[in-house]
Amino acid sequence: MSTVVSPPSEAPSATAQLVVHFISSIREVLRTMVHIEVAVGTPTLKQSPEPTYDVSGIIGFSGEFVGAMVLSFQKNTAMAIVSGFAGMPIAPNSPDFADAVGELANMIAGSAKTSFGGGTTISIPSIIMGAGHTIARLHDVPCLIIPCRTDAGNFAVEVNIKRLQVAPPASRS
Repeated sequence: MSTVVSPPSEAPSATAQLVVHFISSIREVLRTMVHIEVAVGTPTLKQSPEPTYDVSGIIGFSGEFVGAMVLSFQKNTAMAIVSGFAGMPIAPNSPDFADAVGELANMIAGSAKTSFGGGTTISIPSIIMGAGHTIARLHDVPCLIIPCRTDAGNFAVEVNIKRLQVAPPASRS
């Protein structure tokens, strides 16, 4: 699978441009922290609220940019990547497992956020595990799925973020 670094044509340009930052962040965080290469597929528009896979790390954005990023793993992929990240096996029922998924989501979101410019903060990660969960998202901006493949398995990063329109300061007359 080839690496895609240009934004998808179906998406609004502001959202699509943000995806480029997430692609760079995904590859760098996994290469540096887990020592694994990521093949990034073509981002696509997400149609349903269900996450792509069963283990999800969610990071909220607030300030100049608002919305959320979801790091979504197949369970077996999450187990392999978390174990690589921790340097030892970690069972999915361990609190350390959720912490590791959250920290990976935090690093990807934080790294991407640095490319947005100032005025944006990210939340503490929330982790949801189990098939069939739903994640609410902004309705007025598309959610883009960035599919990823590694030797450890597949995962996806879902990006549902928009830039807030800031009104210019009122002039004094």
